[in-house]
Amino acid sequence: MSLQERDLKVIWHPYTQMKTAAPPIPIVRGEGALLFDEAGKQYIDAVSSWWVNIHGHAHPYIAKKVAEQLTKLEHVIFAGFTHEGAVELAERLLTHLPDNQQKVFYSDNGSTAIEVAIKMCLQYWLNKGNQRTKILAFSNAYHGDTFGAMAVSGRSAFTKAFDSLLFEVEFIDTPTRDNIESLKSQISNLKSDLACFVFEPLVQGSAGMLMYEAEYLDELMAHCKQEGVLMIDDEIFTGFGRTGKEFACNYLQVQPDIMCFSKGLTGGTMALGVTTCTQEIYDAFLSDDKLKTLFHGHSFTANPIACASALASLDLFEQAETAANIERIVALHAQFAQKIKYHPKIKTIRQTGTILAMEWETGDNTSYFSSLRDKLYHYFLAEGIILRPLGNVIYILPPYCITNDELAYVYSKIEQALQEI
Repeated sequence: MSLQERDLKVIWHPYTQMKTAAPPIPIVRGEGALLFDEAGKQYIDAVSSWWVNIHGHAHPYIAKKVAEQLTKLEHVIFAGFTHEGAVELAERLLTHLPDNQQKVFYSDNGSTAIEVAIKMCLQYWLNKGNQRTKILAFSNAYHGDTFGAMAVSGRSAFTKAFDSLLFEVEFIDTPTRDNIESLKSQISNLKSDLACFVFEPLVQGSAGMLMYEAEYLDELMAHCKQEGVLMIDDEIFTGFGRTGKEFACNYLQVQPDIMCFSKGLTGGTMALGVTTCTQEIYDAFLSDDKLKTLFHGHSFTANPIACASALASLDLFEQAETAANIERIVALHAQFAQKIKYHPKIKTIRQTGTILAMEWETGDNTSYFSSLRDKLYHYFLAEGIILRPLGNVIYILPPYCITNDELAYVYSKIEQALQEI
């Protein structure tokens, strides 16, 4: 029995209608930006395996550091205990973040990093004796699939089965020159009830790589600060170089109160979540009253192996070569965007840093369920490229080690698809 057949007997895959989906492709090896199936066919991983892989697959340096950690300490309970990897990772990560970020709370993935942030904000106000229960978020947002993360995500097909069970959220449009004043007025009207504002900075990934300007986000954040509304910056997708800078918040003047990380945190090696916060938020939980404790934790909180992979990824991220690779990808994307921007089948093309998104003209609005999605997906797979369209939006989001030749091949196949599909 093949690996594919064995899989179908026992596994339920994510975001997959198992009745109609094509059988999964068995991958046996990875190297750099490439993945190899059991038949030996190679694929360029142009979406970084769901946006997590930043340094390439099976990176020998990360593998070495993880192997070393496995012979020292695989795990230890993190309530009442600590270990070198968790302390060092927190110390080093904070040096990359805005100055107001002072404390690190570990969890195990992006959704739970968001859950922690929401709970911090809601309980912050309760602990201060000024309970606030409303949360502000952007329309079309995506923050994860656990219940709290779903609640602060835009209502969609993904949340429909659970909508009646999700807590109330105030949704606003992303800020523009035309709507910024009305958005600020909305916030002022709600401020006494608002616990926090949670947002994806600059790029709304799952919504179709929708992009908006830092200038107006900055203005919106300044207004939240003025009105005393806590801010959660969801850098799970945009963190670690994706936007062309280390973090999307580096484009902003106003600092968030809380930040969330996962995906690229470990270079795509292990599951790990981080929520950072200001000293002020941390201090609101310090009390002789045990009921003011943040009651949140995970069995694998600050797992030493995950911390080792994150530290190794951070070593690579801090190298000049990585910054040069990010700049190279940004420039090559810009050149390609310029080349095809007027193609009649391209409705819009947009770029923020290493993220390049092309919206295919279908005559209809953008839709995650566009029939074009499957055609494009399988077309590129046949050509040895993993591009996972968001409906009729194709995006390229490669590991930073992708070569110029590999990128040129991806670009050429997109041009070919524009002619043939």
